[in-house]
Amino acid sequence: MLLGGRLLTGLACGIASLVAPVYISEIAYPEVRGLLGSCVQLMVVTGILLAYLAGRVLEWRWLAVLGCVPPAFMLLLMCCMPETPRFLLAQHKLQEALAAMQFLWGSEQGWEEPPVRAEHQQGFHLAQLKHPGIYKPFVIGISLMVFQQLSGINAVMFYAETIFEEAKFKDSSLASVIVGVIQVLFTAVAALVMDRAGRRLLLALSGVVMVFSTGAFGAYFKLAQGGPSNSSHVDHLASVSMEPASTTVGLSWLAVGSVCLFIAGFAVGWGPIPWLLMSEIFPLHVKGMATGVCVLTNWLMAFLVTKEFSSLMEVLRPYGTFWLASAFCIASVLFTLSCVPETKGKTLEQITAHFEGR
Repeated sequence: MLLGGRLLTGLACGIASLVAPVYISEIAYPEVRGLLGSCVQLMVVTGILLAYLAGRVLEWRWLAVLGCVPPAFMLLLMCCMPETPRFLLAQHKLQEALAAMQFLWGSEQGWEEPPVRAEHQQGFHLAQLKHPGIYKPFVIGISLMVFQQLSGINAVMFYAETIFEEAKFKDSSLASVIVGVIQVLFTAVAALVMDRAGRRLLLALSGVVMVFSTGAFGAYFKLAQGGPSNSSHVDHLASVSMEPASTTVGLSWLAVGSVCLFIAGFAVGWGPIPWLLMSEIFPLHVKGMATGVCVLTNWLMAFLVTKEFSSLMEVLRPYGTFWLASAFCIASVLFTLSCVPETKGKTLEQITAHFEGR
């Protein structure tokens, strides 16, 4: 029963993580698309924080019941929402598209101007990958998802509670709540400045912050190790605790600062923006397939990183693992500056025209 429930929950979350960003990007004005698109990630981290808080007072059965409330509201409210005008125009349903535009944007907003060309009726074919308007967004979208997971987010979250314990927090379980609060605050900041600062700037800034924080995290493990050893990363953490209290606490505060800085940096850029850009850069006629591939890539990379994390810790040692994550963060900054276009203030059609060279 539990496995079945988790399977269905995972399936539903996978569908929602694909559809929600795309739906929002297609109904939002360019001037607020960054804000609204970032709200997807903001709601995710807010839900995680609320789950942390509820888990401190509720047993898991009641926590599962509480988790049914948001999907129930979503089911009811989405019954009142129209299909996106772009999709309806692509299906040659002009009257329905006009009704949807009037519902979403109001008659005073010039909604009578069709916001998208309704000329692409064929589905996705592999032969289309030879066109720049298709393969360029594909490469960017998939790369963003890969770099997001290779940044070290799962490794840092894995160690968060242990690090707070080493820093002598009276209640180490508060680590999850503290991390959740940082995620919510900085994701909210990113959402508010997204349409003014732009996607590329926030991605680059986020990547630079993560470079320094993962580098400092690796330095913590290197300093705490104090010399060559063949112990596993679990044994290593135990050995840190056996050092003098003042040394352990001092080093652990370096780790606490690194964790908080990394979470803040990730939340500002590499948390919400890959999902936002995924929903913006693909042409309408391949968006379903393309976003599906991006989401699959993201969850597949999350699985692989989580599965192989312990092996990396054994082979590269803890400090080497986090310095490797720092190297991936450097690569993500270079990729952002060289390959990712700015989509701030542009319509989805203008973004498509950019990739097609028009």
